[in-house]
This record gives sequence, C-alpha cells and structure tokens, in this order.
Amino acid sequence: MKSHLPTVYIVDDDDAVREALSALLGSVSLRHQGFASAEAFLAVAHPRMRGCLLLDVRMPGMSGLELQRFLQDQEVALQVIIITGHGDVPMAVRALKTGASDFVEKPFNEQDLLDRVQICLREDQQMWSTRQALDEASARFDALTPRERAVMELIAAGNHSKKIAAQLDIQDRTVDVHRFNIMRKVGVRTLAELLHLWSVAHQPVQH
Repeated sequence: MKSHLPTVYIVDDDDAVREALSALLGSVSLRHQGFASAEAFLAVAHPRMRGCLLLDVRMPGMSGLELQRFLQDQEVALQVIIITGHGDVPMAVRALKTGASDFVEKPFNEQDLLDRVQICLREDQQMWSTRQALDEASARFDALTPRERAVMELIAAGNHSKKIAAQLDIQDRTVDVHRFNIMRKVGVRTLAELLHLWSVAHQPVQH
C-alpha cells in the first residue's frame, strides 16, 4: 500500500470492528489499511503519511491517546477520528483537546462515520496542498546567495532601497541589482508578487 496516497488507517484491537470498518470503507472505494495495535501502526508510520486515522481510544499496550501524542511528536499529521466505547467519552474529549479532529461512539452509524471520514480527507487534502505550496515557494528562495537573502529579508520587512543600502553598507544601485536578480531567480515580475511568495514560503505549517 502506497502510504503517500490518502488512506484511511484503522487502528483497533477488535477484529470484528476492523473487519466491519474495512467492509464499510471498501463499499465506497476508500483506500484503507487495518492494524490490530498502536504498536503495529507505529512500525509503518512516517511524516509523509496522508489521510485519516480511525483510532480506538482503549487498547491493550499503547492506548489511542498515547499513540496520538506520539504521532504528534513525530510530526505525523494525519487527521484523527477517535472511536470510543461506552464510558470512554471523557477520553475522547481529551483527545479532541490535544488535536483529534472528531470522535464517534460505538455502535456507530455507518453513514455518519463515512461523512466524518470524508470531511477529514478533505481537510487532509487542503493541508497538504498548503504544505506543497509552502515547500515550492521555499525552494525558489533556496537559490538566493547570502547577500540576496539579506536584501530579501529587508525588503520583506518593508524597507526601501536607500535604507537597505545603508544597513548593508552598499550602494542604492546595488540594492536594485540584487532585487532584480532575486525576482528573476524566484520567477516573479512585480514587487507585490515577490512579497506574496515570501509570505507563502514563511507561513507556519499546520499539523
């Protein structure tokens, strides 16, 4: 299974629940993969995983909450839907407070669960589209020389050429040359486009 493709990962120690969820997801052609424990899932987890995690909150060994925290520490940015049994709602609420997207109670309504999964998959797509745009924008600025990057940072801070020249102890004309080269390297035609691209490249990544 190619984990860079959006996938619904099922982590539940109950074989019957995993089988039921697999059948449900397969009925609407959603890519999915099941794991009988948190430890089994961790053996394949990595930061480029995409999709949604259906996570049982109470399991032998590592619990769902512990797995959720571990994945956050490892920057595995999957959308998480907590699956709870009777009496586990307080645990699910704690999971929501620490980053889970949603929770469902057993026995769950099939259509309701599918709707929640689809919402999480859309959120995952939006997050990865944003991350890709950030990565692409950042890559364009990687071609700058140290002096060009210093000029770029001062441009982004709102400084005009004379002030930049004074701060870097260079000529005004040299600043203009650097700005021209920066715009050519990153592939923009106007100062507004340059500042927008810099903003995209430096926005915080959402997990």
